[in-house]
Amino acid sequence: MPTTLTTPRIWLHRLAVLTAVSAFALLFIGGLVTSHQAGLSVPDWPTSYGWNMFTFPMKNWVGNTFYEHTHRLFASFVGFLILLQAVLWQEQATKGWIRKHLWTLLPSVAFYYLFGGGKVGGIVSMAFFLLLAAIQTVLVWRAEPKAGIHQLAWLAATGVMVQGFLGGITVIYYLPPLVSSAHAGLGQLVFCLTLGIAIITSRRWDENRVKIVERTKLGVRTLSLVTAIAILCQLLVGAVMRHTNSGLAIPTFPFAPNGDIIPEFTSFGVAINFTHRVGAVIVAFLMFLTARTIFKYHARDKVLCFAAVLSMFLLGLQIMLGAITIWTAKAVTPTTLHVSCGAAILGTMTFIMIIARHRLAPVVVKSEAPVRDQSVAISNA
Repeated sequence: MPTTLTTPRIWLHRLAVLTAVSAFALLFIGGLVTSHQAGLSVPDWPTSYGWNMFTFPMKNWVGNTFYEHTHRLFASFVGFLILLQAVLWQEQATKGWIRKHLWTLLPSVAFYYLFGGGKVGGIVSMAFFLLLAAIQTVLVWRAEPKAGIHQLAWLAATGVMVQGFLGGITVIYYLPPLVSSAHAGLGQLVFCLTLGIAIITSRRWDENRVKIVERTKLGVRTLSLVTAIAILCQLLVGAVMRHTNSGLAIPTFPFAPNGDIIPEFTSFGVAINFTHRVGAVIVAFLMFLTARTIFKYHARDKVLCFAAVLSMFLLGLQIMLGAITIWTAKAVTPTTLHVSCGAAILGTMTFIMIIARHRLAPVVVKSEAPVRDQSVAISNA
């Protein structure tokens, strides 16, 4: 029987779902900014043409400024959701925390609204927010060795603030590729953290389920973890490729201009582009192997099987979007969808990884809990 959730926890779970969906939407909006090459359409930060970003006149939201400024506003909204989530989960874990610690946030909020119209004021206030989140994360993790939801929430809060700073540095220093790529990669990690919080706070997570021992050492637990790491690395390579303008360094697909699979390495752009293609093959193989293992050994687990089917569908869609991106010389729509689909693939594999580690036990470890046969455990779940 599922554990009954209290009303506050139900609403906290709904907030977690909203936060995860918003984090994914932010990745899509960020992809639009890069696809439109609008990263410097608002040349100052954290202000927008000297205005506090929240008071920047809407009549000036034209052209590429619309994409960059919308990205900033939505990023602020997502950051607020993640910070709110951390504070509320901390209050859930430690009653009275808000009353004791909320005062630490008020000076930075007041400082921003009084002086945030200036560059120095905005940077200082955001630095204060980041310092508070980092200190709180360290204190929470040191005080409680066993990981909890509030710890993950504070980790996400620190991550999204670091991401905001990287975004600001990207503008101030005119889109340095490494910083821009780190900004994009950290966004993927923050999305995975918010997704993880949404998963482990769901009602079904607390069901009394007996773990099933995997039938092979290279099971779903291990494969999903390795595959998720490979996907993240692939997305980082893709980010470097995009931010070094190397997306068309190999302008043909599936073969190189010389008619071979392996191109002539005449520049960094060609090398990073080819690395991205090789990475796609590796990721596809690992995803296929993970899905095959799920279908072979856990065919009765509807959740894992559905996630595996979804991952295979997204993989096929991603390959098609990648090809169309090249054939259309990086048209905005397929390019942005290609980036977003990559994030969806990472999210799906993260889901499989979390569920597998929650429901399955490694074959080499003797579980203290009683273990039943797979067919019995699934049928009674």
